[in-house]
Amino acid sequence: MPWTAVWKCIIHSRPPDRNVWPTLARGDNPRVLDIRPLTGISFDTLAEAFNDAFSDYAVPMRTTGEQLAQMQLRRGYDAGASLGAFDGDRIVGFVLTGIDGERAYNSGTGVSVSRRREGIARQLMERAIALLRDRGMTSYVLEVIESNERAAALYRAVGFEESRRFQCWTYEATQRVKAKELANASLEEIASHRDVEPAWQNSLASIGRAREPHVVLGDERAAVVFFPQSGDLPLLTVRRDARRQGLATQLLAAAGSRAAKPLRILNLDDRDTGIAAFLAAAGAKPLVRQIEMIFDIRLASRPEAT
Repeated sequence: MPWTAVWKCIIHSRPPDRNVWPTLARGDNPRVLDIRPLTGISFDTLAEAFNDAFSDYAVPMRTTGEQLAQMQLRRGYDAGASLGAFDGDRIVGFVLTGIDGERAYNSGTGVSVSRRREGIARQLMERAIALLRDRGMTSYVLEVIESNERAAALYRAVGFEESRRFQCWTYEATQRVKAKELANASLEEIASHRDVEPAWQNSLASIGRAREPHVVLGDERAAVVFFPQSGDLPLLTVRRDARRQGLATQLLAAAGSRAAKPLRILNLDDRDTGIAAFLAAAGAKPLVRQIEMIFDIRLASRPEAT
């Protein structure tokens, strides 16, 4: 049967739904997939698909449903704006999307190892963009590890453009250091001393959405905001007139002393030129580098009606 006939059979085999797209995966044994929003899908189910898709990732990743929920909810996860590629009841591909106002964030795209090279990821991305356009979003942002050239090529092919590059670090305290805890600190005041715009997951909105309570250490000159349980450190700033006095080094060590695991300092903008030298001097170790890419939905043309 020719491909066009197969496609027509698929289209007419189910009632129309503007948010459900039947699709035919490529390959030697093509199977019908349903691409639809992840509304009603539990994080335990998503964790199974996530662990499968990222089992061979450059950075080892394995998560539980609860851990995935914490990560995704902090990033603004919206099940109705996220898509899964379903082979029967099994999720073989997904795009997880966070929403903040009119901006959208791709907080994870993956395809089952056994279903790679079937065009699933591209179809998911194209349909996610179409869904976000219908919802009135203006932009769609994501990060991809620099060495993941295949994924970066896919994102460029569907219209994403590089906006900046990020550094990721880890830090483990070698000695116990104490610092004053600030109970009612103004995160807005602390963030005002940043030199560059933060990445999505380091924004104040992201910190505010977190289930895990954060801790603030420091004083009016310098402060660090971190999550002791996960070890994530999204914010460390020093007032400009108090820099080069060792305050940041002391606060980093104090946060490392309080955290239950090594600190993760993710997605620091390359344009913050002193950060790499500071972290290296403080004893932090580089993890990976990432590319931030943005799709401007406002400039994208709508697909022609067929």
